[in-house]
Amino acid sequence: MKKPPSEIAFFCQNCGHSEKKWHGRCPACTTWNSMVEEKFSRSKPASHQGEDRPEAITKIKNSAINRLPIGIEELDRVLGGGLVPGGITLIGGEPGCGKSTILQMAAGALAKRGKKVLYVSGEESKEQIRLAAQRLGSLSDLYYLLSETDINRSLQQATEFAPDFLVVDSVQTVASPDLESAAGSVAQIREVCGKIVQFSKSENVPTFLVGHVTKDGNIAGPRLLEHMVDTVLYFEQSRSDQYRLLRAHKNRFGSTNEIGLFEMSQKGLVGIENPSAFFLAERPQDKPGSSVFCAIEGTRPLLVEIQALAVETLFGNPRRTCVGIDSNRCSVIAAVLEKHSRLQLSRMDLFISVAGGIDIKEPALDLALALAVASSVKNVALPFDMVCFGELGLSGEIRSVTRINDRLKEASRLGFNKGLVPHVSVKQLSDNFGLRLKGAATIEEAIKLLIT
Repeated sequence: MKKPPSEIAFFCQNCGHSEKKWHGRCPACTTWNSMVEEKFSRSKPASHQGEDRPEAITKIKNSAINRLPIGIEELDRVLGGGLVPGGITLIGGEPGCGKSTILQMAAGALAKRGKKVLYVSGEESKEQIRLAAQRLGSLSDLYYLLSETDINRSLQQATEFAPDFLVVDSVQTVASPDLESAAGSVAQIREVCGKIVQFSKSENVPTFLVGHVTKDGNIAGPRLLEHMVDTVLYFEQSRSDQYRLLRAHKNRFGSTNEIGLFEMSQKGLVGIENPSAFFLAERPQDKPGSSVFCAIEGTRPLLVEIQALAVETLFGNPRRTCVGIDSNRCSVIAAVLEKHSRLQLSRMDLFISVAGGIDIKEPALDLALALAVASSVKNVALPFDMVCFGELGLSGEIRSVTRINDRLKEASRLGFNKGLVPHVSVKQLSDNFGLRLKGAATIEEAIKLLIT
């Protein structure tokens, strides 16, 4: 069969924009030196048979989404309750973070529940995957492997096999023979992903794609790849490498605020059932510069320890070194403390850290951070059984935050007896969950209540 004639185009590696001639700067996303040359084949014009027709939205039948739980609680939580028929999920992360591990565990869990699973690998041989599956306890007669780098042959096998669940590991290692460019190129990734999406939607098969990441931590290939799929998950390693965090950056069938926490063990990734106790397990007692904050990650309240160290600076400009917290926010909190609490922080270096390696971005952290800094400066320890949260304004006022009941309930469950919350929130609470609560209107008042 004669191949169709090939053409040359230039694709932007950042956004996927195509041009017939080379540009030093992409006309679409204005990124410099991102246009690369790709060869592709001109395809035949699509047939107009079976065209869709405009239809009133009120006449379209409402169909409920029947999710298929995988059986891995943390993964199901991030997906919004399980797999959606015909849904495409792209999972990315740094090498060695556990992308293939979690998918092999998911494939084994579904196969043991009577679902036909097809795992297409372009990176590992069948023997290598079998060894990993044996270690993970994922062996099953309904768990099938296919080692193939040709996407056309892979999808042909998948059509004949008719699986209930499909995994392609990874989208950068399989290629289409219709294009002359190498696997992993911009044109190949777009072509391969398009064919997988077409197969999954037409056959109603939930599909997982593994994507490599660049040195910046983004999934390799054009951003169009993330637009073509239904869900985008990122596996993140903690700074201490103790656990893995699975976060949804896009989800057409659920929330993007949910996170899943895993710990890597010899038998694979194990979900952390009680992450608050996990992060507070090694918290020191009666030590200055330590406070406990209850964060909200998705629907889950999470207690973490905020540590602060204030020492006299040896340089002209004091340093603000932060781990897990935005350094700009730390500088703002330091300025508010110096203005309204008379702490001479302009002469001190501040070192801030969230114990356990998690990153916190919500403004409810402000009060816990300010109290940890004040505790370190005055060398007075905060109560060990106290949790605090609240947003700090530039005038020194403590503002209310969302979901106070959920935060207090989690603190009570873990044995905390005291809580410091914004003053305006105390009157709005329907239950104190057994905690002795104190309300503070300003940061100066909060420091006087706890640090004398």
